[in-house]
Amino acid sequence: MGVLQEIDLGPLLPHKMSEFVIGIVLMLIIFVIMWKVVVPAFEKMYAERSDKIEGGMQRAAAAEAKAEAALADYNDQLDAAREEAARIREDAKNQSATILAEARDKAQKDASRILESGRVQLEAERTHLVHQLRGQVGGMATELAGKIVGESLSDDERAKRTVDRFLADLESAGQTR
Repeated sequence: MGVLQEIDLGPLLPHKMSEFVIGIVLMLIIFVIMWKVVVPAFEKMYAERSDKIEGGMQRAAAAEAKAEAALADYNDQLDAAREEAARIREDAKNQSATILAEARDKAQKDASRILESGRVQLEAERTHLVHQLRGQVGGMATELAGKIVGESLSDDERAKRTVDRFLADLESAGQTR
């Protein structure tokens, strides 16, 4: 024991061997208690935190997948809306072209109808004026012929023949020009 006493370890060195054994036994008891009670509690807490973190990561991954699916759905809807808008524009162009063509056809038909109506009306007025003028010219021609001939052409039949012959001569002279 002489060697041990020569090295002074200070207050850490037990004075008696029994203190040393009691210290080792107590350390073993504390080690067993730690091993049986504290370590499992720490491991349980570690497992719970790991599960929470894993669950959070899984929820985040699920949320990300949901967001990507929603984005894909949104893009699909946006593409569908664009296609629908393009189709509506195309339909509107087609309808406007159809309406424009129908309006042109109607305008041409109306113009043709109005022109034909005007022609018919002009022809009717012309015919009416020709008859009216024929009567007036006939009356004047009969009067003039009566003055030239020196006899009265009051006979309607003779006057009518003379007027018709005069008008026929006028028409044939007008057509040869």
